[in-house]
Amino acid sequence: MPFAIHPFLETKRDGGVHSAEQIVLFVRALTAGDISRSQVAAWLAFAYVQGLNDAEKVALTHAMVDSGDRLDWQGLDGPFVDKHSTGGVGDKVSLILAPLLVLLGKRVPMVSGRGLGHTGGTLDKLEAIPGFRTDLPVSQLRGVLDDVGFFMNGQTGEVAPADRLLYALRNEICTVPSVALITASILSKKVAEGIDALVLDVKVGSGAFMKDLDQARALATSLVRTGQGCGVDTRALITDMSQPLGLTVGNALEVRESVEALKGGGPQDLFDLTVALAGDPRAADILRSGAAYDCFCRMVEAHGGDVGALERYESMAMGARITELVADRSGVVQQLDAMDIAMAAFGLGAGRERADEPIHPGVGLVLRKKRGDAVRVGEVLAEIHHDQRGLEQAQALTRRAYAIGEGSPQQVPLVIETVG
Repeated sequence: MPFAIHPFLETKRDGGVHSAEQIVLFVRALTAGDISRSQVAAWLAFAYVQGLNDAEKVALTHAMVDSGDRLDWQGLDGPFVDKHSTGGVGDKVSLILAPLLVLLGKRVPMVSGRGLGHTGGTLDKLEAIPGFRTDLPVSQLRGVLDDVGFFMNGQTGEVAPADRLLYALRNEICTVPSVALITASILSKKVAEGIDALVLDVKVGSGAFMKDLDQARALATSLVRTGQGCGVDTRALITDMSQPLGLTVGNALEVRESVEALKGGGPQDLFDLTVALAGDPRAADILRSGAAYDCFCRMVEAHGGDVGALERYESMAMGARITELVADRSGVVQQLDAMDIAMAAFGLGAGRERADEPIHPGVGLVLRKKRGDAVRVGEVLAEIHHDQRGLEQAQALTRRAYAIGEGSPQQVPLVIETVG
């Protein structure tokens, strides 16, 4: 019997609530092609305006998971945990957190994505390592998870195909910002990983998708409540993205900084956020010990990557040249705008507008001064690592990103709130 789409649309149009059974039937009809694009688009618009309650979001997430493949780690000892960030600038935490979680007794089946727009992608960073494969089959991933404790791979098989169909339409009809639809989109892919627990890094600020705290809080709360409703122990940290995280933006540069952090060094904000997301009192001492680096190297080797390249940065830089940007006045850095830095790196070739576009792994920026740092005329503010394009624009954007004035800037906590 065909799905009765018109009563379903009328329910949400008029502010009603769908049953879990109705949502399952809708997602099945969507993936089977039994309803038209205009009908799906209408429902997305109604859901955007009227919203979905907690039960509807849980039902939609489950239905989207069931629309495709689900990873199964039966026979391996857990717990199985993962982390997801809503996207930021200079955010290389996943590369450091995953091996740290392994040393804390977890297994981490991390399925990641590529960068799109101004935010970087974990897969792009990993592929800056010569030979690193992000397309390992599930059978091989199981072996890596058993032997190393974690993997970092792209999507395998048909994971949540309903999400792909819905997202394409959401982009066309301007319903991407819906908290309810974002929640189901993120969690459907994470629940399909077969995890027991999930920690979320919800960014807020100029370099984040959520620009103000109320938006970020609404998304974090929705993600946590829906994740818990799907049987996954979920918590979220709302974290500052008004300035970039760490000192580097760009794929190979961020791998190099991650290696420093894995060895127990690196910038303090990167260390602090990684430890906070780990959520374990032992995390700081383990990260300082450098033991996570050995674990990371084992994962790189298991994915076919050249471990030696981690100590030979030039093999990842792909011939990028360096131009320094110096301060034209003295004072204190009052602001370092994350979005301007992101767009500078993007214009150099570190990012992409379409998923099939190539990127240059070696371009990006090294930030020598950040918010609160004193600076004198002629001191280096940032290094711009570039190739054939975007240098002049990157210089202009980077200079605009730095606001230098007198006195101490307003302090912004790195971790603003915890939800769950």
